[in-house]
Amino acid sequence: MNAASVPPSQPSTPSAAMIRTLGLVATVCGILIVTAYEGTLEAVAANKKLALERAVFKVIPGASSVKEFVVGPTGVQPAGNGVPEGAVKLYAAYDQAGSLKGLAAEGAAKGYSDTVRVLYAYDPEKQAITGIGVVSMRETPGIGDKIYTDAAFLKNFEALDVTLSADLKSLANAVKVVKHGGKQNPWEIDAIAGATVTCKAVGKGINESAQKLLPLLLPHLDKLKAGEPARPTPHPAASPPLSKRGQGGFDSGSASSQRLNPPQPPFEKGGSRASHAEGAAS
Repeated sequence: MNAASVPPSQPSTPSAAMIRTLGLVATVCGILIVTAYEGTLEAVAANKKLALERAVFKVIPGASSVKEFVVGPTGVQPAGNGVPEGAVKLYAAYDQAGSLKGLAAEGAAKGYSDTVRVLYAYDPEKQAITGIGVVSMRETPGIGDKIYTDAAFLKNFEALDVTLSADLKSLANAVKVVKHGGKQNPWEIDAIAGATVTCKAVGKGINESAQKLLPLLLPHLDKLKAGEPARPTPHPAASPPLSKRGQGGFDSGSASSQRLNPPQPPFEKGGSRASHAEGAAS
């Protein structure tokens, strides 16, 4: 009876067969992932480029076309697939007559939750930053994201002084973020109360970018002023932001533009679960 009640043992799967099966599954998954990546790479790159171009038009009002350049020790040249070592990418914006309206470049620095990336407009005639937009950030909602909604903060970038020193090797005065209400000089940024960490990231990103870009740019500025380069990128038709990486949050810094065109959240915007953590840290 006891012998009859014992169920027959199941044959064990050989280890070699299991390894072959797992290897086959891993190979198929790898092929699918690479295929999906390669198939969407161009579309993702095109979307990123379009978002940045729209950002340039936001921070440089009146521009109708934009062209990408890289500037380095050897001069200015059209941007290619990558940025050479020691060079900086910039965007030259032109009006319908082909005259240079302004230049734009990116700056980035570590914020409270993640890196804060901004695009700033530079006016060579004024030697000042005249607009700013948020490219990407993951700061605390309701606190850190005030950098693109607070009219008083955006006013800092209507004419932020970035004049070069006499030797043209650095800024005469480094861009600096000061405590809310403490701004006394045109190169200072008046921080937002409760969002000091994020404001400092904006200031640091702009300062580091301008310190590197402007000394390289000034000797070759006439090349960009001479006229609009061939085959410029046309102003894209107005359209809603991309569903996941829209270009909202750009503003030229004026209070009137805030009322007429309320800023939208920047693409890649996330947030910290601790909604008041940054304010406490500040």
